[in-house]
Amino acid sequence: MQTNEPPFRFRQGTRPLLISMPHVGTYVPPDLAARFTDAARHVPDTDWHLERLYDFADELGASVLVGTHSRYVIDLNRPPDNASLYPGQSVTSLCPTDMFDNTPIYAKPGDEPDEAEIDARRKAIWEPYHQQLAAELARIRTVHGVAGLWDAHSICSVVPRFFDGKLTDLNLGTGKGSSCAERLGERLLVEAKAATGFTSVLNGRFTGGYITRHYGQPARNVHAVQLEMTWSCYMEEHPPFEYAPEIAKHIAPHLRRMLEATLDFVEGR
Repeated sequence: MQTNEPPFRFRQGTRPLLISMPHVGTYVPPDLAARFTDAARHVPDTDWHLERLYDFADELGASVLVGTHSRYVIDLNRPPDNASLYPGQSVTSLCPTDMFDNTPIYAKPGDEPDEAEIDARRKAIWEPYHQQLAAELARIRTVHGVAGLWDAHSICSVVPRFFDGKLTDLNLGTGKGSSCAERLGERLLVEAKAATGFTSVLNGRFTGGYITRHYGQPARNVHAVQLEMTWSCYMEEHPPFEYAPEIAKHIAPHLRRMLEATLDFVEGR
């Protein structure tokens, strides 16, 4: 696949924590965008503004890895073989063909990617992102003896395709306890519940995607957590999806405390 955009942005930190943001990207190569519907070209199912919301990451000394391409090009949080993360439930694929509202991404039937195109996207974008992610976790574990991985996500608070009613605001996922030490998950839930005015749950509708489940290996001192946060916590939920500082200022301190708690745990404090 031809793309002029690097597959990720990366900043190396000084402490044993990597923040991954696989769904922040909005870039779609022009030749691919030409096959999209008008609605899909606006990539509405993006994890908007997370870099701004997590603007304290550098102060914490965390490494930060950010995907650049839209999840409509390829979903960095799906298994490379496209296996379902939630068997029996509605899910989007490695190279999605529909948006969260079930409308098509591609304007014309037959424009969807075939296996050769999916493989090309996987090699150009998915593999470099995961190679960087794996390399940084290995580096952190070599330097510090332990690594924390925080997979940062956000989503519209009402998506009937995936859940009924309004989603819980702060959805912590630890692969149902498999991706990090149980004590860390419990500690993070306490921090989330301290966020007055926001709802929270551990391993509810979202239990962690491919990144959390694949890289979280507590027996090898790699502790991974996913946070799926509703847009309503920090931004406007309708186009043009603007950041809302007056709303975000209420959740940002709690978000920072959850990251600090993760660092405290992996550093043994």
